[in-house]
Amino acid sequence: MPPRRSTTLAGTAAAGCLLLLTACGHGPAHAAKDAAPTPVRAAEAPAPLPVPRGGGSEVPDDFNGDGHRDLVLDTLVTAESHADDAGIGIVYGSSRGLVPGARQLLTPEKYAAPVGGRPPAVFEAEASCDLDGDGFTDLVVTTDPPYDGRGRPPVPLQLLFGSPSGPAGRAVPLVVPDRARYGNDWPERPVCGDFDGDGAADLVLHASTGRLSHLRGPFTRKGAPREAGPPVPSAGEAPAGPAADVNHDGYDDLVVRASAGPGGATLVLGGPDGPTRTGATLPAGDDVALGAFGRGKALDAAVGSPGGIAMRYDLPTAARGSLGTPGSMLDAADFDGDGLSELVSSGSGVRVHPGRAAGPTARGAVAVRPATTGTTRVLAAGDFDGDGLADLVLRTHRGDTQDTVEVHRGSAEDLVTARAAVTFSTSQFLAP
Repeated sequence: MPPRRSTTLAGTAAAGCLLLLTACGHGPAHAAKDAAPTPVRAAEAPAPLPVPRGGGSEVPDDFNGDGHRDLVLDTLVTAESHADDAGIGIVYGSSRGLVPGARQLLTPEKYAAPVGGRPPAVFEAEASCDLDGDGFTDLVVTTDPPYDGRGRPPVPLQLLFGSPSGPAGRAVPLVVPDRARYGNDWPERPVCGDFDGDGAADLVLHASTGRLSHLRGPFTRKGAPREAGPPVPSAGEAPAGPAADVNHDGYDDLVVRASAGPGGATLVLGGPDGPTRTGATLPAGDDVALGAFGRGKALDAAVGSPGGIAMRYDLPTAARGSLGTPGSMLDAADFDGDGLSELVSSGSGVRVHPGRAAGPTARGAVAVRPATTGTTRVLAAGDFDGDGLADLVLRTHRGDTQDTVEVHRGSAEDLVTARAAVTFSTSQFLAP
């Protein structure tokens, strides 16, 4: 019997609510220095603002196509510990950044395709990109369809298509043709990217040990890819996003980990036939981030672990380097606008290491300390206010029922601002 599918997510986000009116589109809200994570008070959540209507854009994660980046929130606080999953939240962006009052809750009851005539128990965000090419970002979600353990399991992934008002209507099951599958594993771990260079977004999925499924876009509104060939041989089994064109040849590339947990990884290069070429073998670690950290014309890789961060420069050549600081979870973005990526390390604390021509260094790193105490994770690193500088979104939580989300804006002088420009809690999605 094949192994049971894991619903652990990599590279997804969770966030969302402003209990202060000033943070709901009427100006920035700041948390007090000693504030505790916001407890659940659904009755105090501000009334939702209308989702702005857009006409389509090429901005990443722009579900309503208005030209402003939005935030996907996959882990929301609940009214009590161990309660059912509340669903997926989206906070919409504006020219001033995220506006938590402009929000949308995607519940499985309303938005998921029924599984066996009932809403699925699992409804989690996995990846996002414009799969049908209409200018509105679409969301790939995972569900938990019933499976008796015999034969080939069903496809657990569904597609939610964006629109001028954000994701609208029910999701449709993703179609993975039989010829693109291999063995009896769950087709999972979707990564978006244009791996064949035709201008349309594709999906790469886990097929089995040593095989990947490459689904070529654009996708139809019935969830079917334009084309899907036989499974692609791979040195690993766990594709990991986001994808990037590391060697600037016009084809997106991706990291494929040897397994779902810590371990080695391989850079797989795209081409006319899709992601078929092994580009470089990366050292073992907990997480991998791709970025323009310096020391080369191509992108670089940072591999994080509790013992330190290994660098591989100028991919796929992969000249060796290291950063003498631990960091088991990594993200990359250009916060100061100099064209080089900063490396964000987190796990035991959040630190932003500046990108430099000689590569990032621990000297000059900026520690970002949330105003609240608890477990802090990086939700996203991207330009949410359109000023050309990436912003850092953090979530600090205590258990299932209390959290605070902070947006720290990018800064040419300080990398990221010490004080959050926006502070909110995901408890807003509990409001009727």
